[in-house]
Amino acid sequence: MPAAPRTPAVDASTRSRQAWSVLIVSTLGFTVCFMVWMMFGVIGIPIKKALNLNATEFGLLTATPVLTGSLIRVPLGIWTDKYGGRIVMAVLMAVTVPAIWLMSYATQYWHFLVIGLFVGLAGGSFSVGTPYVARWFPRQRQGMAMGVYGAGNSGAAVNKFVAPALVVAFGWAMVPQVYAAIMAGTVILFWLFSHHDPAHLVPSNTKFSDQLAALKDPVVLKYCQYYSIVFGGYVALSLWMVQYYVGEYGLDIRVAALLAACFSLPGGVLRAIGGVLSDRFGAHQVTWWVMWVSWICLFLLSYPQTQMTIVTVNGPMTLHIGLNVYAFTALMALLGVAWAFGKASVFKYISDEYPKNIGAISGIVGLAGGLGGFILPIMFGALMDLTGIRSSAFMLMYGVVWVSLIWMYWTEVRKTELMGEHAPPSPLSRSFAR
Repeated sequence: MPAAPRTPAVDASTRSRQAWSVLIVSTLGFTVCFMVWMMFGVIGIPIKKALNLNATEFGLLTATPVLTGSLIRVPLGIWTDKYGGRIVMAVLMAVTVPAIWLMSYATQYWHFLVIGLFVGLAGGSFSVGTPYVARWFPRQRQGMAMGVYGAGNSGAAVNKFVAPALVVAFGWAMVPQVYAAIMAGTVILFWLFSHHDPAHLVPSNTKFSDQLAALKDPVVLKYCQYYSIVFGGYVALSLWMVQYYVGEYGLDIRVAALLAACFSLPGGVLRAIGGVLSDRFGAHQVTWWVMWVSWICLFLLSYPQTQMTIVTVNGPMTLHIGLNVYAFTALMALLGVAWAFGKASVFKYISDEYPKNIGAISGIVGLAGGLGGFILPIMFGALMDLTGIRSSAFMLMYGVVWVSLIWMYWTEVRKTELMGEHAPPSPLSRSFAR
């Protein structure tokens, strides 16, 4: 006599426990990966001083891990569709452990660049975990799931709390040794508490070229542009801010890292809230407001410290115009919140429009965001060497946001009916309807 099948209630309960277990350990793994990925944002400062690097060389140093973490995102997303997120994520984290440890023995500039390329593989974890966790939840909750997982971006803030203390107490070489041990422990925890569901795999006859065909889709390219700001800009500024505070305001590395975390922490943790808002109000509305808040913040942040002499009837009067450290930090925190919401809303677009191809599309969009995080720090350094103005980094970001606002207006906003029977309901009317 065949065994009685399990009841749907038991199956649903087991499925729910597995889904939340996957989400929790995947988010932990991504947090550690991001912490490692952002390591040069802190240890790069004593390395810069020891090697006498200019701003452009420092930008390249901090950006090198971001390059490999970006380039590998597309194949990792495709492998996740094909083999499953559990095995891909575990192997990826395990492979980075030796490279992280070897970083502590580097002595020359090229050593850091080469080893940084291998350490940067940790950054590819985003395109593994995003489709992995999303498929464990129903479609109406995928924005939340991807937002919670994306909160692992807060590893950038964790790095700013942990690394400066280690640098001051033991020297910069202790940081990669501690991080290698943390990564090894995370691999073990992830493997013990994650799960695999064969139903989540893309059929094995799917070709690499078929999944990459999405690159021809102009909608995907638009999402790449959005993500190059909210994620690429987040990565770039997370790497750049500690040395910015040290140079602009003359702060100690520990204080500078603490204030820089005011941008990195909300930029990571609040991504989960952005996912919930995107589920509730739609990806378009959230992204549109994110871009406008970014535009205002970057406009104010772009203004350099200015000394101005005005000739008055009573003689010359000198004025100083510029952000003090408190106003600067407040604007950076607001920018971090906006980008946290934006990172979630962009991937809500993807889960809505490409439900059967999340891995490949998220890999492509993640690649664009990661490449933004690689190119921008180098451009920040080059602009500072060229102009001598530290706030030129924000001037560049301001211009990039303008491009996205114009693109979004012509492709989405201009086509939206604001009034009439086809107009989307406002958040206020939705609240009354409930």
